[in-house]
Amino acid sequence: MKICFASNNAHKLQEIQQLLGPPFEVVSLEALGCTDELAEDQDTLEGNALQKATYVWEKYRVMCFADDTGLEVEALNNEPGVFSARYAGPQRDNQANLQKVLENLQGQSNRKARFRTSIALMLEEGEQHLFDGIVEGHIIDAPRGQKGFGYDPIFVPEGQDRTFAEMDSQEKNQISHRGRAVQQLVSFLRHRYVQTGT
Repeated sequence: MKICFASNNAHKLQEIQQLLGPPFEVVSLEALGCTDELAEDQDTLEGNALQKATYVWEKYRVMCFADDTGLEVEALNNEPGVFSARYAGPQRDNQANLQKVLENLQGQSNRKARFRTSIALMLEEGEQHLFDGIVEGHIIDAPRGQKGFGYDPIFVPEGQDRTFAEMDSQEKNQISHRGRAVQQLVSFLRHRYVQTGT
C-alpha cells in the first residue's frame, strides 16, 4: 500500500520506512513528481505538519502524512521549538543551529530538553488525524557521535548515557520522538487498513 511521506529528506524517509515496514510502501514527494518547496509558516509543529499534508493531498489526492519536529530547551523558553530547522537562519544549517543552542546555554545549569514530533495524516476525502511523540532528555556541552542528524549529537535521551548521534537507527527508532509518533501512526494504519481488510 503506497503512502506519501511529504518530505525528500533521505534520513527521515529511511527511518520512517524502517518503522512502517510492509505492507506499506513509503514514497517521497519526488516520487510523486512534486518539486515544490512546502510551506512551514505556522506557529506550531502541528500546524506545520497539517499544512504540508493538506497541500500534498489537495494537489495529488494521495494518502499522505507529514511531520514537523522541534527541540524544546527548557532554559531557553522552549526554543528553538517550531523554528528548530532554521534557528540560526533561513539557510537551515544543522551545524549552525546546534552551535547556537550550545552558545545560548552557556552558563546554564538547567540542561533539560525534549524532542517533539507531530505527524499529520490525510486519508481519503481529506480525513485528518494527528499523532504526537515526545522524548525527554538533556543537552550536553559538546557534540558527540557521527550518526543521526540535526541536534542528535547534543541530545541525550532520558535513561541513556549516549546521544542520539551515538546510536544506530534501530536503537534510536525504539525510543525516539519520531519513533513514538510513527508507532501511533503505524498502529492506526494497521488497524484501519490491515486488520479490517479495507
